[in-house]
Amino acid sequence: MQDSDSEERTLSELVASLAQAGHYFYGRQWAVGTSGNFSAVSCEDPLRLVITSSGADKGALAPEHFTQVDEDGKVVGGRGNPSAETELHLLVVRTRGARAVLHTHSVWGTLVSDAYAAEGGVHIENYEMLKGLSGVRTHEHREWLPIIRNTQHWPEVIPRLEETLRTRPDVHGFLVLRHGLYTWGASVAEARRHVEIFEFLLEVLWRSGRR
Repeated sequence: MQDSDSEERTLSELVASLAQAGHYFYGRQWAVGTSGNFSAVSCEDPLRLVITSSGADKGALAPEHFTQVDEDGKVVGGRGNPSAETELHLLVVRTRGARAVLHTHSVWGTLVSDAYAAEGGVHIENYEMLKGLSGVRTHEHREWLPIIRNTQHWPEVIPRLEETLRTRPDVHGFLVLRHGLYTWGASVAEARRHVEIFEFLLEVLWRSGRR
């Protein structure tokens, strides 16, 4: 069990890492304006998740733009209101054991999600960049990126998404229709790398005309 000083240091380090990722994603136009949301597990038992507050400009994230929630999404610390999509972050943490969940809103993710919506997802295969995904050792890999519908009431979608995540332990992310990418990792750094890999591949898919 961590003492209060080490817990505080860990929390501040997580916030700094998430803010830095937000600034980078904003610069790449993957999370412009107030779009996107980022989270990390700050405590496992009891579960505590630090997450960007709703409405925060991702290009100007600072410590005051983060809040902490418990396993039910109830605010237990920080400022502001958590993202409306906090339930998705908690679901990924529960089902995949993720320590960080990152959500971007790039042009490419939005376009690809629309183009492949009828298929329920998109296969990405035989690209060298796939080796940047955790556990992938060869470019001869076929990654399935599910696409779920967007909604203003996430409890309607979460059961189906949970089934997908539990029955497809090989997936590293998913797209929300006309919305953006969700991916995760065992750390903020790994999740950030997964964002970079997927955003590269999504842009390649669209520019190459695979639609």
